[in-house]
Amino acid sequence: MISARLVLLNRKIRSVTGRFRRVGAWLHHARRGDLTAAVCGGLTVLAFAPFGAYPLAILMPACLFWLIEDISLRRAAGRAFLFALVEFLFGVYWIYNSVHVIADAPVWVAVGMLVGLSAVMGLYLALTCAIAVWLTPKSGPLRWLCALPATWTLFEWLRSWFLSGFPWLCIGYSQIDSGLRGYAPIMGVFGVSLVAILSAGLLLCIAERRLRGASRLISFGALVAIWGLGGVLGAIQWTHSAGAPITVSLVQGDIPQTTKWAPETFEPTMQLYRKLTEEHWNSQLVIWPEAAVPDYYDDVKTTYLDPLEQESRQHGTDMLIGIPTENLASGDYYNSVISLGRHDGVYNKRHLVPFGEFFPVPEWVRRWLEIMDLPYSDFTRGAADQPLLRVAGYPVGVSICYEDAFSSEIMRALPEAAFLVNVSNDGWFGDSIALPQHLEIARMRALEAGRYLLRDTNTGITAVIGPDGRIVSRIPGDHDGVLTDRIYPYAGRTPYVWSGAMPVVAGLSVIMLAMVAGYLISFIKEI
Repeated sequence: MISARLVLLNRKIRSVTGRFRRVGAWLHHARRGDLTAAVCGGLTVLAFAPFGAYPLAILMPACLFWLIEDISLRRAAGRAFLFALVEFLFGVYWIYNSVHVIADAPVWVAVGMLVGLSAVMGLYLALTCAIAVWLTPKSGPLRWLCALPATWTLFEWLRSWFLSGFPWLCIGYSQIDSGLRGYAPIMGVFGVSLVAILSAGLLLCIAERRLRGASRLISFGALVAIWGLGGVLGAIQWTHSAGAPITVSLVQGDIPQTTKWAPETFEPTMQLYRKLTEEHWNSQLVIWPEAAVPDYYDDVKTTYLDPLEQESRQHGTDMLIGIPTENLASGDYYNSVISLGRHDGVYNKRHLVPFGEFFPVPEWVRRWLEIMDLPYSDFTRGAADQPLLRVAGYPVGVSICYEDAFSSEIMRALPEAAFLVNVSNDGWFGDSIALPQHLEIARMRALEAGRYLLRDTNTGITAVIGPDGRIVSRIPGDHDGVLTDRIYPYAGRTPYVWSGAMPVVAGLSVIMLAMVAGYLISFIKEI
């Protein structure tokens, strides 16, 4: 009976895949294949927030892998380049808005930065597929289940730190609401990317007519097992609450970025934040977003911050405030968060945004920027190891804006931190998909850490994220307001906090070295 059902299942799989392959054969041809790769790259954006069509993050890479079958290494690299180029052009188009509309740079500069970044991301994927094709001249399970998942994940990890790093649109982020999310507390976002791309390879094995029926059924079983195990792992609580609930209030000022630093808006801005805060002195912690105070700490300490701190102490409320600071002795400027209340302290942003907070260019380029009247600024990196701020009676892991995209840096605060805080000024993104994309990244950090994450932004999206990566509460963008909720301090470590990304990277590196060795041995034998 079981054997008959397996035969029937195999026939159904062959029937469905046969139809797809007939259509695919037409699309695979020459220029149509290049165009199809570009379209698949664009559709991949829909797998991420705010669209949430996460199956596309498996289906579209599977289509790309099929499109590089039985073609030259050069053409495979070209199709992979087109896939990623279009994906990033559509997925991070908001860079144009940040550079031209908000920063007031010329159109050609904004377009050049968007296209240039997308092209660099295209090169990463082109190398990914070129190496996989080089190591596995013949298409098949070895390429789909070993070479491509390994190279894809390793290059995602590489681009997360190389040349300052740009981990945006890593495939793993798209799975924050899928069954694969259970792998995040164990292997982190790159581990989730690995099982997602492995799933794409298994789909090809299921669809491949040249494989025997038993091989396709095994592939189908492996795919079900991967997703089933993800669901089981997702039900495990790796950390635990370690204290009474804390009442927190996250203030969203909604100050437009175009007027934020104008002198005439300073007083109204400060009055707004003071008013919104005074209505929530009954909270144990009040948070203001990144650079909520549009002036340097020393310039407003006596007139504004000292009276604010005195009042916060009277009510027993601690505060975290985003504000620029300056080291008067060295002349260095920092993007900072200060704590006011029972424990004063400061955190200086470590991971700065290239061309946003610092310009990684030689001095002659800086002089050219001044001559061309192009806007630029420089902050100084904060120290790598800074003491944790202490608020509401607990140590807290603080990050500023873009830093929450780098899991290795967020995990430095653990397991000491009882919860995480990210303050951001997403006003640079306007009303674009960057806002939900950034929130999706923050959700992954909470899931990896097994901690509440409080995300306070200037213009949205302000949210309280639970230890399971799900949104507990939020307020929309484009209006001022305060989000008040209760969270619990947490203790313990997830497996990912213990190990970081190194086990995944090391394991995949061993696989790649073995494949290189196998290729070289085969090459020598042929000689």
